[in-house]
Amino acid sequence: MDKIFFEACCGSAADAIAAYEGGADRVELNSDLFHGGLTPTLGALRTVKKHAPDLKVMCMVRPREGGFCYTETEFETMLEDARIFVDNGADGIVFGFLHEDGTVDADRCRRMLSVIGEKESVFHRAIDVVPDVMAALDTLVELGVTRVLTSGQKPTVPEGALTIKAMIEHAAGRIQILPGAGITPENAAWCRDTIGTKTMHAAMHRTAYDRSCDGNTAIYFGGAVYPPEDRFLLTHAEDVAGFLRQANS
Repeated sequence: MDKIFFEACCGSAADAIAAYEGGADRVELNSDLFHGGLTPTLGALRTVKKHAPDLKVMCMVRPREGGFCYTETEFETMLEDARIFVDNGADGIVFGFLHEDGTVDADRCRRMLSVIGEKESVFHRAIDVVPDVMAALDTLVELGVTRVLTSGQKPTVPEGALTIKAMIEHAAGRIQILPGAGITPENAAWCRDTIGTKTMHAAMHRTAYDRSCDGNTAIYFGGAVYPPEDRFLLTHAEDVAGFLRQANS
């Protein structure tokens, strides 16, 4: 059996370095995974490349949470971020542009692809909300996008497994289909066998603690959700290694 090619979903440089140490083949570098992953900092990319120069790093370019139909200012910012990442060693860019009706915005994708150039391009899980996923795939194939990240238009890969399998069959090698969302060590082998995939995308995180805010627990720095301010998520190398053992079992 061929070894699973594993892409780790990372929310920081520390996550990406740990994923590399655990055996990840590639990482998707983000910030703010709580909101589905937003644009990381340039400093995060450069730190990962310094400590893991052989690791493939795909940089998310997503300026805000809440949909994929962006203002002109947001779009301009995304192009600039992508250009900076490519110029500083990113191996590819992760993005997604939709019209208000949920269909793929081919013009904006084309403009992003011109910035990405010869690097890899990934249309992220915006594809999971399009009205016709096969038509969207055909559009992305015509544009020359490298791959799509998808949960099969369901909340998790196990729920969308049959759709992902159908997407792979429809793509017929014209574009890569990367399953991601809800893949765990416990279901990784099932996802592999049911979908017939050799690639996976997953996040491996544990809760870590920072006690510097404990002196005044009434203070919150975020929005209305009010999460505890003394903790955050962190990837551990041994968890990535454990995932890979399960996925390849």
